[in-house]
Amino acid sequence: MDAWSRFRRNRLALVGLVLVVVLALSALLAPWLAPYDPARQSLIEKRARPGAKYVLGADEFGRDILSRVIYGSRVALLVGVLSATIAVVGGLVLGMMAGFSGGWLDSLMMRGIEILLAFPYLLLALAIVAALGPGSLNTTIAVGIWGIPAVTRIVRGSVLALRETEYVGAARALGAPMWALLSRHILPNILPSLIVYATLFMANAILLEAALSFLGLGVQPPTASWRPSAATSCWWRRTWPPCRAWPSCSPCSPSTWSATDSATRSTRGCAAADELAPASAARSGA
Repeated sequence: MDAWSRFRRNRLALVGLVLVVVLALSALLAPWLAPYDPARQSLIEKRARPGAKYVLGADEFGRDILSRVIYGSRVALLVGVLSATIAVVGGLVLGMMAGFSGGWLDSLMMRGIEILLAFPYLLLALAIVAALGPGSLNTTIAVGIWGIPAVTRIVRGSVLALRETEYVGAARALGAPMWALLSRHILPNILPSLIVYATLFMANAILLEAALSFLGLGVQPPTASWRPSAATSCWWRRTWPPCRAWPSCSPCSPSTWSATDSATRSTRGCAAADELAPASAARSGA
């Protein structure tokens, strides 16, 4: 009760709790909250601007972005929770084994963990997903395996510090078995730090899942996910200076611009470049 009273006095904690509850409810009530089917396509309305019909606009296939965001929260929460569970459980087992046993086993395990930590996180996740194959389940496993080395280091450091305390030494002197020492004296002192790390890891797991899905190795279409889409990048290009004359900035992709178009957009703005676009296309066709 004292912990709950302290929690209620922290306004940022209450805001975070409200956001988590809203996100969980949106994932649970997605069929009733989403205005459209997230897989429904309408090429006539592709890249539609935000308005009364599409609150957040439409993507390159004419799908409602708001509906896909609502349904994508299901994948985000599933990947975040399951991958955090895999990382915490795997790191807890390996870290307690390495920290409590010590000796050559500790040295061997830590050298392997350091090799994994030396890899860039995205490269390691890409290698795991490439070995397992694309899909939501394999993406969850890959993100969870990526988080195991960091959790192992945290648990090992805590175990090394706790096993030298007086109450653990007294329990060992009384003949307590190893499983009793780990479960009754060491694990309860490690859990608070693991819970904090798991909450922080979930955010990184959701971002990593979005990156893998964007690269085509995560959740496969037409399943809604929080991966960036072409509509998002188009929106960014249309709002990025000097192209602020949205929605007159077209076409969207800079790869279709000629050198003259690019120079015109930089000096005179998007509208002027759009006027010259047919002439540039005619010259390139000729």
